[in-house]
Amino acid sequence: MKDLIIIGASGFGREVAWLVERINRQEQAWNLLGFMDDNDSMQHESVDGYEVIGKTDDADKYPDAYFVCAVGASKIRERIIEKIKSQRPGAKFATLIDPSVEMSELVSIGEGSIICAHTIITVNIEIGSHVIINLDCTVGHDAVLEDFVTLYPSVNVSGATRLCKGSELGTGTQIIQGKAIGSNAIVGAGSVVVKDIPDNCTAVGIPAKPIKFSE
Repeated sequence: MKDLIIIGASGFGREVAWLVERINRQEQAWNLLGFMDDNDSMQHESVDGYEVIGKTDDADKYPDAYFVCAVGASKIRERIIEKIKSQRPGAKFATLIDPSVEMSELVSIGEGSIICAHTIITVNIEIGSHVIINLDCTVGHDAVLEDFVTLYPSVNVSGATRLCKGSELGTGTQIIQGKAIGSNAIVGAGSVVVKDIPDNCTAVGIPAKPIKFSE
């Protein structure tokens, strides 16, 4: 078994711990050492039976452990990963896939990605590093999900779409075939994307339209 530390002890972190338990019921793959969280009040607390063993500054104390970041916000997740890489050159990141996920062999997945229960991923799909695909999502043929993309629960991504780096799709979002979501764009829950969404914007509605831009 490989030692594993989950970064982030909030709600999604607890769900990832459950995902690890589900993996281990199929095959004893991970020895979950506990959580890391930068919240002072959580240090050494027990979270669903696992201890918060430190902050991200403590990553170098665990040279043999794998890490996985269970922080939903894409920009924050990217900052955390870059911090750990700077502290621990050669740091190892776990890719976690729930046993219930249906996925062809024609899918590539980068390090540190998390794919949650009851998701379906079909064929000829590229998933980057540190991507989160939450519960009950679908990803269609020839889709590309770049690094640090986040899909919240029940997102439907149609075929030949491109989700650019750091984009976030809110719960229940639907994207029709062949569209692109720009880098660091956020699509609000329940939106339907029928046109490309530009970089660095928040888009909402049916159909989804940008309502504000950020740098």
